[in-house]
Amino acid sequence: MDYLYYPGCSLEGTAKEYDLSTRVLCHALGLGLTEITDWTCCGATAAEAMDELLAYALPARNLALAQKMDTGRDILVPCSACYLNLKNAAQALGTDAGLRGRVNRLLSRENLSMSGFVRVRHLLDVLCHDVDVNDIVKAADNRMADLVIAPYYGCQCLRPFTEFDDPEQPRSMDTVIRATGAGVLDWDMGGACCGASSAGIKPEVGTTLVGRIMVQAAPAHAIVTVCPMCQMNLERFQTREIPVLFLPQFLGLAMGLPAKTLGCDLNLSDIRSIVSRVAP
Repeated sequence: MDYLYYPGCSLEGTAKEYDLSTRVLCHALGLGLTEITDWTCCGATAAEAMDELLAYALPARNLALAQKMDTGRDILVPCSACYLNLKNAAQALGTDAGLRGRVNRLLSRENLSMSGFVRVRHLLDVLCHDVDVNDIVKAADNRMADLVIAPYYGCQCLRPFTEFDDPEQPRSMDTVIRATGAGVLDWDMGGACCGASSAGIKPEVGTTLVGRIMVQAAPAHAIVTVCPMCQMNLERFQTREIPVLFLPQFLGLAMGLPAKTLGCDLNLSDIRSIVSRVAP
């Protein structure tokens, strides 16, 4: 299967390992990625607070670029904030003709326009529903046996859009984690907030919220995430020294892919106990 790929800003900076591992894993699983040409920032969390029209126009520009490239392919987005912004814009512009007209007047300066339906999907959705789990089972060869993994989803990949999982009791990662031979921690903090960007302004928020998550994660050998902000906060504010990896890093390691190509030298937390499962 082939997808248009929107990496987003974090994956070019603080979460470069997420981008590297996503590309390498998708290639190994036979998923084609074509990066959206000339993509720009989706607005992150700041645009909405500044200007409502801007909050729609920024992601709409990327949707229009994708639509111009290929209207038949889904847009794959690893970053949860980017996924939320692009999906929200796609839905709003698809149902509100007035808003679509205002946004298209801005986009017309670049000879772009947003029209029709564009499907935006989170990487987690694609890995859990478009990939044959047996491909992971065969490649992993039970490499992660005896490990217990805590799947951490965060807020934005499941809220407010609940297309592929239950935000209160998320389970979509369970199958792909178990495909590696690892067990899944039975906990109720997978969809809890880590503090998001508020933790950068008020570190005590991050310390408190991440602390609660880490208490429950203590029995696990590692935490697996699908959000750059969550990954950063869990690594930065933890005090228990639990390895934190992006899901494609963990799956890639389980499938025997080289740790360097997965960006495993870029994680802030010490993940050597997980990387050691892969032969040098």
